[in-house]
Amino acid sequence: MFERAGQQALPEDLIDVDAVVSAYYELEPDPDNPAQQVVFGTSGHRGSSLDGAFNQAHIAATTLAIVEYRRAQGTDGPLFIGRDTHALSEPAWRTALEVLAAAGVETRIDARDSYTPTPAVSHAILRANGAGTSGGVRVEGPGRADGIVVTPSHNPPRDGGFKYNPPTGGPAGSDATSWIANRANELLHKGWKNIPRDENPLENPCVSKTDFMTAYVDDLADVIDMDAIRDAGVRIGADPLGGASVHYWQLIAERYGLNLTVVNPEVDPAWPFMTLDWDGKIRMDCSSPYAMASLRRLMTPDAEGKTPFDVATGNDADSDRHGIVTPDGLMNPNHFLAVAIEYLFTHRPGWGQDAGVGKTLVSSALIDRVVEALGRKLVEVPVGFKYFVPGLVDGSLGFGGEESAGASFLRKDGTVWTTDKDGILLCLLAAEIIAVTGKTPSQLHAEQVERFGASAYARIDAPATKAQKAKLAALSPQDVTATELAGEPIVAKLVNAPGNDAPIGGLKVVTKNAWFAARPSGTEDVYKIYAESFLGEDHLKQVQEAAKEVVAAALGE
Repeated sequence: MFERAGQQALPEDLIDVDAVVSAYYELEPDPDNPAQQVVFGTSGHRGSSLDGAFNQAHIAATTLAIVEYRRAQGTDGPLFIGRDTHALSEPAWRTALEVLAAAGVETRIDARDSYTPTPAVSHAILRANGAGTSGGVRVEGPGRADGIVVTPSHNPPRDGGFKYNPPTGGPAGSDATSWIANRANELLHKGWKNIPRDENPLENPCVSKTDFMTAYVDDLADVIDMDAIRDAGVRIGADPLGGASVHYWQLIAERYGLNLTVVNPEVDPAWPFMTLDWDGKIRMDCSSPYAMASLRRLMTPDAEGKTPFDVATGNDADSDRHGIVTPDGLMNPNHFLAVAIEYLFTHRPGWGQDAGVGKTLVSSALIDRVVEALGRKLVEVPVGFKYFVPGLVDGSLGFGGEESAGASFLRKDGTVWTTDKDGILLCLLAAEIIAVTGKTPSQLHAEQVERFGASAYARIDAPATKAQKAKLAALSPQDVTATELAGEPIVAKLVNAPGNDAPIGGLKVVTKNAWFAARPSGTEDVYKIYAESFLGEDHLKQVQEAAKEVVAAALGE
């Protein structure tokens, strides 16, 4: 733990914004260096210009690869492109726009020439493809729209990110991202400077403006009970954490007459107002108690037990994640997801009786118990929001959420809202819950604990070589010979997710009261152990230690 974790950043903690932007243009990546190639993770390509991992070469090549991919898929409608507040986002947005304009792609940019949250881009894509109409979302045929979001999400200020959303509106699947990354790296080898670019893309007739913000905010009443929030006078403190939601929150307050205060409207690509995360880095992680320290302090009850707001909320830089702070403190993302699920499935009569609940396999088993009590179907998938996209599009999933504080859910009528994570939506849901139930989400979580039990949940890392990580990702259930885990019989050994049979890229072992999942890190020489126990903190530690032994034995060590 860094000694100043949770304390406000000092000048020496801040990036040199000019140096980061200059490196974007001046450094050329080595296409034979794996660390400087285009690599799409679960949320697109990310890296820093200072490391030769996110430079104009990468963005020009990746954008042309997307142009070629969408043509091959018959996607010939408009492409919606948005960006967040990171220093590298505007330069990368400009590069992408130059390539798109030169290629003749009908491109829609923000009418305000400003920041666009990830959910607003997803919403725009889906609306263009028929969401909210009687015909529903068009999944095939001409004129379908898609999009790009320039964001590294909650990553530190030195980083940039670039992700593609196909016509389904959510994160692209691995087939698409693999093809795009491979083609982009081919283009890097062939010479990215030969890629055609329009130096004046804003004057190109292919590029036009769209009002992402108004369209998104006006539609919120179809998915959230805004009248209830207003009529109850719920006091909301919304902290954009210097991210893309900053102007959205102000318009939401005005449009719906909410008692909502934008706690900090400042935008600065160095993020000097942030508190340091656990490792001393500036990271806009609204699920981290250290990154959210300022909001937590603001919500600490005074001597009379009063707080300035009934609920305070945080979003990361592209607003696809949510942080919920009540007078009890910052909620664990798993706990809020469980509360949100129970509330929604008992307060959305327009949802179909067969609408299920999507969760990632490293999310809390508390969700499993809640879903079982609701009599709904649980759809457990690998890590990655892309796995929820089909179910959200067709309405077979009412809710999809992951342990890293990302979720979305259906409109009140049971049709699709967004198919990418929507942090703004989940923050507003917390306010709706207070307005309708008269209780905070943390109070409702306490009631769930009384009914379903308290769990201890944590993620730790264990060292692993590249060879070990590769072997872990390719394990079969037969490789696990253990029959017990921390004193309990093992009831399931999973290498494929039960919800869609997709490979999880690791291993999950389950007992009656506990589980662990082990997955190799994509960037470090470690593997991640997620674990949970309903038998207390001491038992959780036993599960974590047993997990290391089980994995070591499965790897033949």
